Amino acid sequence: MSFRGRPRPSDRGFWGRPSVRRPAGRRERGRGGAGAGLGRGCAGAAGRGRAAIMAWAAGRGRAAIMAWAAVVAGGGAGTITGVMIDTEYGPASAELDSPDSERGPGPARFLMVLTHGAGGGADSADLLAARDAAVGLGGAVARVLQPYRMRGARAPGSAVRQDAAWLEIISRLRAEYGGVPLVQGGRSNGARVACRTATAAGAQGVLALAFPLHPPGKPEQSRLAELRSAGTSVLVINGSRDPFGVPGNGDAAKVVVLAGETHALSGGAALITEEVSGWLRGLLGGG
Repeated sequence: MSFRGRPRPSDRGFWGRPSVRRPAGRRERGRGGAGAGLGRGCAGAAGRGRAAIMAWAAGRGRAAIMAWAAVVAGGGAGTITGVMIDTEYGPASAELDSPDSERGPGPARFLMVLTHGAGGGADSADLLAARDAAVGLGGAVARVLQPYRMRGARAPGSAVRQDAAWLEIISRLRAEYGGVPLVQGGRSNGARVACRTATAAGAQGVLALAFPLHPPGKPEQSRLAELRSAGTSVLVINGSRDPFGVPGNGDAAKVVVLAGETHALSGGAALITEEVSGWLRGLLGGG
């Protein structure tokens, strides 16, 4: 287990922000593959916000598994495209960040799929920090808002249904990116989902941010079995003041504890990017 100091806050995100944001204008991606050839109807709906996108997609039935809409965003990554993904348990949404390159967007070396905690959104500071690490190494990143959050619920409900919906999402995204390696992860409850489904998803690695080892004040209700069930390399990054507990050094391939950080990991963005970058290089080879 390694302990890291507390950096200055950087690249803060906000809980509860929708994963598909209202665009200031319309922009298509500059490469083929995922997100290319956006439909005018979906792009028009994007201009009216998330509810309009959902209505547009619903009007086309389950045959329209993925409805694409261009969105404009910044934050240091490449072009971002909003995507709607239909599942048996309702639609999910995601923001797809293209690989970072001086030559502009290009083919992804790997795909990283990240998701939020219970009641949260996909723009938290730790998820954005992980995103920056991946796109900087040539990866594409999908930050997913799960179906229960799209419905407005704050709790995920049945883990069986949550995992089934997640595997549908992963299947759709992998189909868009071909045979590139998959790394999946999330923060808090999202980290639990990523660990539980890693084997079924075929993930090469799992990033567990703020893994909730147990409910606050109830260490006897351990979720350690979920963490250990991943069956692949897991990087855990937790805060030393996390009331949900901190996994031990032998519970994952690497456990990093950020000094002074709480469950939110809101002030550790720079160190998270550094740690995730180093782990990804070792996991995937090269730099």
